[in-house]
Amino acid sequence: MAQNLAKINMADVARAAGVSMATASRALNNESGVAEATRRRVLAIAEELSYVVSPEASRLAGGATGRVAVVVPHLSRWYFGALLEGLESVLRAADLDVLLYHVGGIDDRHDFFHRLPARRKVDAVVVLAFPVEEEEQRRLSLMGVTIIAAGGQHAPYPNVSIDDETAGRQAMDHLLFLGHRRIAMIAAVDPDQPDDEQPSGRSNAYHAALREAGIPFDERLVVTVDWGGAEGADAMAKLLSQPQPPTAVYAHSDEVALGAVRTLRRSGLRVPDDISVIGIDDHPLAELTDLTTVRQPVRQQGELAGRMLMDILRGDRTDHDVVVPTQLVIRGSTAPPRT
Repeated sequence: MAQNLAKINMADVARAAGVSMATASRALNNESGVAEATRRRVLAIAEELSYVVSPEASRLAGGATGRVAVVVPHLSRWYFGALLEGLESVLRAADLDVLLYHVGGIDDRHDFFHRLPARRKVDAVVVLAFPVEEEEQRRLSLMGVTIIAAGGQHAPYPNVSIDDETAGRQAMDHLLFLGHRRIAMIAAVDPDQPDDEQPSGRSNAYHAALREAGIPFDERLVVTVDWGGAEGADAMAKLLSQPQPPTAVYAHSDEVALGAVRTLRRSGLRVPDDISVIGIDDHPLAELTDLTTVRQPVRQQGELAGRMLMDILRGDRTDHDVVVPTQLVIRGSTAPPRT
């Protein structure tokens, strides 16, 4: 049933499904008056043909939808909640409704991107902090709407993010300035993302800093774990089992760093007297626990993404890539190494 996607219209869908144009339209727009079996058949045909209502036809039929789809991989993590809060505040002020899509794993993502074009009419799609695969990009392009990203991604969309490598260098340079030479890294990865999509900026910063400081790389000082505090605690236990433990630990996130601190304290070691620990993000718990970190303004990134989207929808000029600066915040978990 393959056809030229550029020539597919509602008449093609109606013809293939054996229904009238009016019935196809009601089924695709989730309107009443259509038998459920018929609706499913029409939607299945639309999926097979990769059919999506053109933005021009949609506007002629009833104007802009007033809806924005927001795709997020995690709802329970602080970072994603703060990012979403900033974005939603701007969209709400502009009288736009947010349709939230939680894609928690690889299968969820594939199902979502497969069904999205024919399932919803929206004015824009915002992807929050996860890379978009090539096939997912193709599915999004079928919608013919504005697409932006916030919080870091690997796709050619207008986006707002921090520079992860710069943030990592701020953390590593602080430890090096204090005089540490045996520095461990607890690298965090998202178990719901393929290995080839894992962000590498924070790890690149570690290797570059060691190389520029003339410090040989020791693979025993790098532990890679899933993102989370408990995982950071386990990673620290592995590092302490080394014949010569590190004098400082650079963690990819504050949650991971705080897990490492827990293990150190339970082991009878003092932070920072025995081992220094630094994270990235400035999680709300970082200040309460006196954790040295590299702050990124998470809510602000969401707000900037919302303003970027509004500019694009209005036809105003806007920057394609907005990089928000990060800041070293020195607290009580780092100090010079003991002599």
